[in-house]
Amino acid sequence: MKKTKILVAAAIAIVIGGGILWAADHIDAPAVTGQATDITDVYAFKGANASSRVFVINTQGLLSPAATSTAKFDAGTLIQLNIDNNNDNVEDLVIQAIYDGTNMKFYGPAKPAATGLKSQLEGAVTASVAVTPYTAAVPVTATGTNGMQVFAGPRDDPFFFDLNQFKKIIAGTASSFNNPGTDAFAGTNVLSVVMEVPVSLLNASGGKINVWATTKKKI
Repeated sequence: MKKTKILVAAAIAIVIGGGILWAADHIDAPAVTGQATDITDVYAFKGANASSRVFVINTQGLLSPAATSTAKFDAGTLIQLNIDNNNDNVEDLVIQAIYDGTNMKFYGPAKPAATGLKSQLEGAVTASVAVTPYTAAVPVTATGTNGMQVFAGPRDDPFFFDLNQFKKIIAGTASSFNNPGTDAFAGTNVLSVVMEVPVSLLNASGGKINVWATTKKKI
């Protein structure tokens, strides 16, 4: 297996029990601005029932509708969800997604052979789904051999942030945000990878997990 080297870990989500915290990064990392490796957000939440958890990794933010119609996942970029299930801040499991030019293929959840800066594809493909076109009326989803449900394709950027007001606060010309604010990301899109995973596959200790996402390039 070819190993891949990390380029950026742009967004982190920490899930503790039923709660969630997240961090956002929209082209804030100069090394990946405008590239397929740019992570905008990571989300984690309960699925439609208590027996599953949903993880969303969004990349390539601030896509206009015109840019979205031609935007693609990069076949040389590994999108990896890292799962720490014993609270030591080291990934115990990974779910990996990589584009083959037509489909997004998923590996895991699996124990990684290496942690940190390098990864290799872990085991066999557990799920594969065609990338949903921007013009599709209905998203394309698939269910893997382990019960994991997956999606890959363009979505409206769900993150809300009043960037202009934030800049005013930083500049000292405003003291607080407005209610309601103005969403700077309205009308922009992302390329999204979504995984709904049975809880039984997460090996959570005491029902708690920490998760974060990384993108890694082949070397």
